[in-house]
Amino acid sequence: MKNLIQKLPKAELHLHIEGTLEPKLMFRLAKKNKIKIPFKTVAEVKEAYNFNSLQSFLDIYYAGATVLIKEQDFFELTWEYLLTCKEQNIVHTEIMFDPQTHTSRGVKFETVINGISRALEKAKNELEISSFLIMSFLRHLSQKEAFETLKEAEPFKNKIIAVGLDSSELGNPPSKFKEVFEEAKKQSYKLVAHAGEEGDASYIWEAINLLHVDRIDHGIRCDEDEKLLEYLKQNKIPLTVCPLSNTKLKAVKSMKNHNILKLLKKGLHVMVNSDDPAYFGGYLNENYEALVKDLNMNEDELKKLIQNSFDASFLEGKIS
Repeated sequence: MKNLIQKLPKAELHLHIEGTLEPKLMFRLAKKNKIKIPFKTVAEVKEAYNFNSLQSFLDIYYAGATVLIKEQDFFELTWEYLLTCKEQNIVHTEIMFDPQTHTSRGVKFETVINGISRALEKAKNELEISSFLIMSFLRHLSQKEAFETLKEAEPFKNKIIAVGLDSSELGNPPSKFKEVFEEAKKQSYKLVAHAGEEGDASYIWEAINLLHVDRIDHGIRCDEDEKLLEYLKQNKIPLTVCPLSNTKLKAVKSMKNHNILKLLKKGLHVMVNSDDPAYFGGYLNENYEALVKDLNMNEDELKKLIQNSFDASFLEGKIS
């Protein structure tokens, strides 16, 4: 199965580019940009990656992002991920980025998006990897600040296919961002939102009914609500599930307890993604391998999950 996972062309729809910041690159950029980080060795960084919640992860995630200052930094970050895509036979990726993480530190929006976009263009030409960019709002900040970010994005609309919603879920329900998502839809963006990772099933309902999203990111707590399960199935709403992330952040007790294959068997449109792979112990192939190891995923299930990824993508011509 490991060989088959490697061999099959794959798509990834839930990937935070800031979450691909490997410790070695973090140290290199910190030194180059003269940024002080709270770690002395790569081993010390990895030791800090023992998270007990989404918030404990986010604290380190935002600390790591401080080393990203210049356009070239964002290019290098993105290019390293794309090289991994090539290694793992990921032929299409839809990458999320968090501009507010950077603009709040004085880094210009254009610096962020131009660095990322340059790498995406290079990968298209040299690696034959197609990609789209998703701009995510930080939900622990205000809707007013999200509107400001949407305004900042206007000159770069041709580089962004969708807007999303991420960061601290609990206490920041989708309803908090109803109006900014309405405006994004008017501007012809596709819509996605994190829901049902730590938040309960009501967060998923809000993302569907109030934000009118095209996809739910995570969504694993949908099984708490039978009506929601049926709705997701009947409407074929994609759930971009991230198995290693869910176990690392304690959203799921262990991989053996993960519900992704149960949801697949119920007919839900689920797929596998890596989320923040530098922090969660594996990129896309490692997530698939974990499902084989702990859930005895078979070949048919593997192929269906991969097919779902292409079907749920924002590619105009779906791969059949």
